[in-house]
Amino acid sequence: MITSFGPHAGTGTGDDVLNTSTAPGVRMSGSGGVRRSMPSIEVVAREAGVSTATAGRALGGYGSVSAKSREAVLAAAERLGYRANSLARSMITGLTHTLGVLVPDIENPFFSRALRGIADVAHERGWEVLLINTDEDLTLERKGLGVLAERRVDGLVVAPTDAADRDALQAVIDAGIPVVLLDRRVPGLDADTVGIDNRAAARDATERLLKLGHRSIALLTGGDEHLAAKLARPGLRGVERIAGTTVGARTAGYRDALLEAGVDPRPELVSAEGFRREDAAEATARLFALPDPPTAILALDSLLALGVLLALRRLGLRCPADVSLVSFDDADWAEAISPPLSVVAQPIYELGAEAGRLLLDRVQGSERRVTHRRLPTRFIERESARSLL
Repeated sequence: MITSFGPHAGTGTGDDVLNTSTAPGVRMSGSGGVRRSMPSIEVVAREAGVSTATAGRALGGYGSVSAKSREAVLAAAERLGYRANSLARSMITGLTHTLGVLVPDIENPFFSRALRGIADVAHERGWEVLLINTDEDLTLERKGLGVLAERRVDGLVVAPTDAADRDALQAVIDAGIPVVLLDRRVPGLDADTVGIDNRAAARDATERLLKLGHRSIALLTGGDEHLAAKLARPGLRGVERIAGTTVGARTAGYRDALLEAGVDPRPELVSAEGFRREDAAEATARLFALPDPPTAILALDSLLALGVLLALRRLGLRCPADVSLVSFDDADWAEAISPPLSVVAQPIYELGAEAGRLLLDRVQGSERRVTHRRLPTRFIERESARSLL
């Protein structure tokens, strides 16, 4: 399913296309009702007192038009209720003024907030956004790439499901469609990226728990059985080479902090049992069934943190009296709960907005070198982690 976000977003039916008759009139809508047709560009030109060619350039955003003429045309279009025919405009400019966005889970607050950043930047420049949710499913991602390419989007922002699957994204780039990767990187792909220093952020969060005296620290990563097998290596060796999601880099940061403090990583404290809240709840219950359960938990996103809190309530455990909790992402509810949640705050909206800006720069002809933008994180200390010292 494709969802449209934009100043001209409609139902996707033929009724969204301009009726180019030479005079306003009426026509039957698809539901059998009566709908007034849009004025033609000739009518707008006549109303503005300019030539049809000038009106076309002003409304299409191409070519040379004086400020006075552009203002007159736009004012006339507003009075008459004119809406540009995007198909006709694309035939002239070579652009459809639409961007595609593929995210793995729109229910995750990280991606919904980042999408807002992308959409706001796109709308400011007159572009619309088409969204596809991939559910962390590589097959759906490949299909989505094909659908958006067929719709002739001008560029793509993608949070890839599997960095090992480079071919589909490379094919899109080879076809002349710019791609910006959000949050996740694909090694060897010639594309701009926007994200944070995941390894450093996870290391810092783990170090803070270690300084509070915690030595038994669990890590909830999300993931699936495929990822779990990679995380089961003794001492978490080589996890930084796990590509695709941010899990590899964040797990490496967690491991780095433990080893620096002289603490051997315990594989049974690293969970990859699913991305949903209930998955995290089940993982938390498993952790507290261990003979030596954790005294602290680091959750790699806010949905996982919610699952931890749900499990603690079911188990009759309290945070932070029985277990400390730190999470990535400063969700809307993080400060409202009791106790307020300590978090690694990512600039999520800004990450999306920067991805949108980089993509539109490429679409509009930028030939700069591939750019990897890393925005800073901020640790917000609240009351969900207590000292054992």
